[in-house]
Formats: sequence, structure tokens, C-alpha cells
Amino acid sequence: MKKVMLMTIFAALMMISSAAVAQTATGALTVTATVQGSINLVFNSDAAGVALSSGAGTNTATLAFGNVSAFGAVSAGVVRSVAASSFTVSSAVDVLVSKTNSSSANYKLTAQLGSADAVNTWQVGGTTVTNGAAATITSTGTYASNSNFPVAITIPFTTASGTSISNTINYTATAN
Repeated sequence: MKKVMLMTIFAALMMISSAAVAQTATGALTVTATVQGSINLVFNSDAAGVALSSGAGTNTATLAFGNVSAFGAVSAGVVRSVAASSFTVSSAVDVLVSKTNSSSANYKLTAQLGSADAVNTWQVGGTTVTNGAAATITSTGTYASNSNFPVAITIPFTTASGTSISNTINYTATAN
């Protein structure tokens, strides 16, 4: 019995001595950051135009005109004009550019076709765009406001029925 009592006291003393020599470590982390101004561009459907078929509210959207022709019905929101040897279809599209942490008063918006189109003529906001160089759509865009920059395609009457027309328009907003 005495042996058990001594063992118990010895174990208790060992636990106390372990706690008395607990190991610790400390450290200090310095944190730094530099705020950079930024701008963001998104596409929105315009109530007067064709609803974006995908990507509304993002910077990667799709505008699908559907079936187009010089005569006959066109989709709601498509505006058509007919000339002597071609017709043009257009739709209102909103571009929204927002800024944060920036003193920029406005932005410059450019557009450029992703690939060459030797047949059709493309316009954004009334300005012809090609794949050769970025075209200036506006030099003084207003931040935090949907700006309507209609997209138009002029198609020659010589284009065969059933021809699919597709291209990408690359937009760039640059803070002024």
C-alpha cells in the first residue's frame, strides 16, 4: 500500500514539474498592402435591344440576333435598315464600367473584332470596328452608368441563305 502511495505522489510530482517548465514561442508578423485603383467592365441587356443570351452582368456575354433577313420578320429588339445592296441589323447593348479607389474622371472605350471579316461590316456605337486596330468608341465614358453602344452588322445581299455570321468584339476600357 505504501508502494502505491509513493508511486501516486511521484506521478503527481512529475506532472507538476512538466507544467512548470512548459515551452512557449512568440512571433510578430508585419502586414503591408498597397491599394491600387481598378476599373471593371460588364455587359448588360438594354431594354430597347435583344436580351443578351448569356453572360449579362459579366465581361463575357453573347448577343444572338437570331435569324436575320433584309425583308420579313426580325426578332424583338433588332433594328433593321435596308440599302441598295445590303441590309443592317443592330441591337442596343449596354456597357457598364465601374471604378474603385481611383480619381479617374472618366474612361476611354475601344473595340476590336477578334477575327477578320472580309464580307460584313461591323459597328459599335456607330463606329466601324475591324480586327486591324482598336477603334475608339468613346473618349469620355461615364463611370457607374449603363452606356448604350449599339452593335450593328451590315450584310451584303450576295450572302447565301443559311450563312452563319459570328465574331467576337473585344472591348477595352482604360481609365483617363
